[in-house]
Amino acid sequence: MRILITNDDGIAAPGLAVLTEIAKDIAGPEGEVWTVAPAFEQSGVGHAISYTHPTLFSQLGPRVFAAEGSPADCVLAAIHEVFQGEKPDLILSGVNRGNNSAENVLYSGTIGAAIEGALQGIASIALSQYMGPDTRCLENPFEAARQHGAAVIRRLLDRGIWDEADYRIFYNINFPPCAAADVAGTRVAPQGFRRNSAFSTEPHISPSGKRFLWIRGGEQGPAEDGSDATLNLDGFITVTPLRCDLTAHDRLKELEAALA
Repeated sequence: MRILITNDDGIAAPGLAVLTEIAKDIAGPEGEVWTVAPAFEQSGVGHAISYTHPTLFSQLGPRVFAAEGSPADCVLAAIHEVFQGEKPDLILSGVNRGNNSAENVLYSGTIGAAIEGALQGIASIALSQYMGPDTRCLENPFEAARQHGAAVIRRLLDRGIWDEADYRIFYNINFPPCAAADVAGTRVAPQGFRRNSAFSTEPHISPSGKRFLWIRGGEQGPAEDGSDATLNLDGFITVTPLRCDLTAHDRLKELEAALA
């Protein structure tokens, strides 16, 4: 098995080192793990691609490359530059530092890499580690992902739904903010929505008097009962099947009738 790994936290991120261990476990001694990751942090870029400017691309070691671009750029670079048009068997993106549950899915570069993989017809999984008070005291805050990641991925590869639709299914896995020994289990969950959380801006004035804005994230609390964010905070690993088709299919007939 040939596995491509990437992330949005950057080539030097500790979560990528954890994902490397997970990928090597999955690939086995006969498999290959290739890394193509952003040269610097790309958190929050979603599924952006560098369509209007070139991307500096460098080899850092055997099967390890860095691109000065987005996670989706990295997937494209891997397929068309590193593999010369051949596709890997599996794309793993992460392990993100922080959750990508609920509305975070829509902003995440970690998810963006999995989206591009799915659009290219490749089995793709995004992995994220929810952080919180219980992970701060751990020697490795990615402990839950590190110890449980390979087993969850194997179950998905063996028993998950892998269709060949135009907008094919890909998966979003979030590990709870707790020690590995305290993980309560694994649940399939829908993407939630934190109703009292939204991104905002915070102004700052530079020493030269110029005005800058920092983008601030909202509270990372629970969402609806049974959804990914809530189950993560209850100690569960969540697995969410996603598609790139954004059509509101449940409203098509209603809208057609209304506009007739």
